Amino acid sequence: MRSPNWLFLVLLLLLAGLQYRLWVGNGSLAQVTDLTQQIAAQHAENEVLLERNRVLDAEVLELKKGMETVEERARHELGMVKEGETLYQLAQ
Repeated sequence: MRSPNWLFLVLLLLLAGLQYRLWVGNGSLAQVTDLTQQIAAQHAENEVLLERNRVLDAEVLELKKGMETVEERARHELGMVKEGETLYQLAQ
C-alpha cells in the first residue's frame, strides 16, 4: 500500500519542478516574452537605420554625380556666393 503513495509524491515533485522551470526558471515563458519584445524593438530600430542609410547613400551618389549638389550645400551651409552674385539677407 505504501508504494503508490511514494510514487504519487515523486510524480508530484517532478511536476512541481517542471512547473517551476516553465514559469520562473531559465527559458521561462516570461523570459521568452521579454526576448520576443526585445527582438521586435531591434527590428524596428534596424528599419529606421536602414532608411537613414538609404538616404545617406542617395546623398553620396548625388555629391559624386555633379557640382549642383555641392554648390547647393556650400550656399546653404557655408553661406558661399558665386563670383558676380550679390547676397541679400533678410532680417526676421
